[in-house]
Amino acid sequence: MVSTLMEMPAVTECSVAGCSYNDHSSCHAAAVTIGGSSGDASCATFIPLGVRGGLDKVVTHVGACQRSECTHNSSLECTAASVRVGAGHDHADCLTFNPA
Repeated sequence: MVSTLMEMPAVTECSVAGCSYNDHSSCHAAAVTIGGSSGDASCATFIPLGVRGGLDKVVTHVGACQRSECTHNSSLECTAASVRVGAGHDHADCLTFNPA
């Protein structure tokens, strides 16, 4: 079980240009939530451009993962070393998602 922010997996890449938190392939949200439906792990933190969001200097982490069927999920915590976010089924998907 993850106990501190620094132990949570970092978001190492985000290639979704239309997200308010994305700045040059780097996520500027303090933490993201991975949501979606069965078989699809979407970034639930995605907000379309129009509103600028996030912090100037931040290492984004996965705050919560709702995809219990992912091999990296343990008690709704992500155990992957890091995650990548990019285009997929939804506007922004967790590309590290691996169905069990």
